[in-house]
Amino acid sequence: MKREENLNQLADSSKTWDIAVIGGGSSGLGVALDAISRGLSVILLEKADFAKGTSSRSTKLVHGGVRYLAQGDVGLVLEALKERGKLLQNAPHLTQNQPFIIPIYSWFDRAQYSIGLKIYDWMAGKLRLGKSRFISKSETVRRLPAVKQEGLKGGVVYHDGQFDDARLALAIAQTADEAGACLLNYVSVRGLLKDEDGKITGLKVRDELNQEKYTLKAKMVVNATGVFADKILQMDNPDAASMIQPSQGIHLVMDLEFLGGKDALMIPKTNDGRVLFAVPWHGKLVVGTTDTLREKAKLEPEALQKEIDFVLETAAGYLTKAPTRADVKAVFAGLRPLARPKEEGAKTKEISRSHKVIVSESNLVTLTGGKWTTFRKMGEDTVDHYQEITQELLAPSESFEMKLHGHTIQIPEGHWSVYGSDAEAIQKLAEKDEELAQKIHPDFPNILAEVVWAAREEMAVKVEDVLSRRIRMLILDAQAALDSSLKVAEIMAQELGKDSEWIEQELSDFRKVAEKYLIKA
Repeated sequence: MKREENLNQLADSSKTWDIAVIGGGSSGLGVALDAISRGLSVILLEKADFAKGTSSRSTKLVHGGVRYLAQGDVGLVLEALKERGKLLQNAPHLTQNQPFIIPIYSWFDRAQYSIGLKIYDWMAGKLRLGKSRFISKSETVRRLPAVKQEGLKGGVVYHDGQFDDARLALAIAQTADEAGACLLNYVSVRGLLKDEDGKITGLKVRDELNQEKYTLKAKMVVNATGVFADKILQMDNPDAASMIQPSQGIHLVMDLEFLGGKDALMIPKTNDGRVLFAVPWHGKLVVGTTDTLREKAKLEPEALQKEIDFVLETAAGYLTKAPTRADVKAVFAGLRPLARPKEEGAKTKEISRSHKVIVSESNLVTLTGGKWTTFRKMGEDTVDHYQEITQELLAPSESFEMKLHGHTIQIPEGHWSVYGSDAEAIQKLAEKDEELAQKIHPDFPNILAEVVWAAREEMAVKVEDVLSRRIRMLILDAQAALDSSLKVAEIMAQELGKDSEWIEQELSDFRKVAEKYLIKA
């Protein structure tokens, strides 16, 4: 993906795009992928970096949603299980089968979870990832050495998918780009263009890096901005009611030794009625999440002290060694774009995670809700509205079968796996220039060639793009990311033709962001 080449396409004001997508998270990327699979011309605009918001801050699970099954949302679970199975086939370098263990402390729980998970297995059909089963106390302790043993009766094992969310977002963007879509990060939408009948005909946009302004024409405009959807709805109609209720979920990242083993822990009921996960991911342990209503949508939300305490206390109830604030390598917060409930007092965990597609009087198409696992289906359901808006024939969706960028049968070893078929090209850069073979940080396997690759091929233009989303150091160990920022900035400056002033500014910007990921002990 080359940003300059895509900017040149944006500069061609004579072109009319079939679909213009606002938002470069999982929803917007799903729309772009599906639209390009049907032969439509697509432009996607993201005001920050791809997956900068909620889409890089998930629990890293591609799952059907055991919790939604308990709530009786069978349709959502069936849809998610089908998408989960297909995503593991289409992006094997970015997804994997992850066994989970629910520790059982009462025989009632054994019956309840065994039956529920057998139904979950059955619903997945041919795309099932593995059979759920009850395991003895001794096997539970062997597989989860750090689990509390007092009163432990055994465990129930089940299987779900795990993934690298920001890298998957990038792979979807690259797939759409290679198929002919035009995707741009750091381009914001400043206004909607309308005809004399009040129907949307295009967008006014601005390149946030050089402040250049453009207008573009489009037959259909999609608002896929997640927690920021209300802003675009109000740009369309200043009297539009708020549709989105942001709900914050945080995750703490700590050393893997707090759990031990390769299995993930699932705590099915916390004292706020949610599920808590402790999942091995990129050599660390990700523990979360919470569900806290927030009034304002922010691009860089911060964990509240009470949320940090809640996760630590809940985890301590199940682990032999209780984690403390000092053990937390990083904390990250994300905002779920929940549909604002009609009646007051509805609990966030009860609000459906199903997605909705809404068409306004001006033909603005807004996609809200949903979850990472169903990103492709959300895109398909959104693009289905193209025919009613344009009165043009629409080809059937082909995105279900699309292999994502980097797809390979031979998954590279270690941290190289997320690059899939690109890994070899990056390793060749390091062979040609031994400086690029150096590690970015002594505690991480990533090398400087990955920074060059991110700038050249993955549209990374800021230090944060690299350290947070191209390699995941910021959310794995915030201090390590801070310590690596100068080295990354210097390599990027060489690659992007930037000066020392740019380096200073980038380091200052990155420090402000990274400090939100550090826990004050």
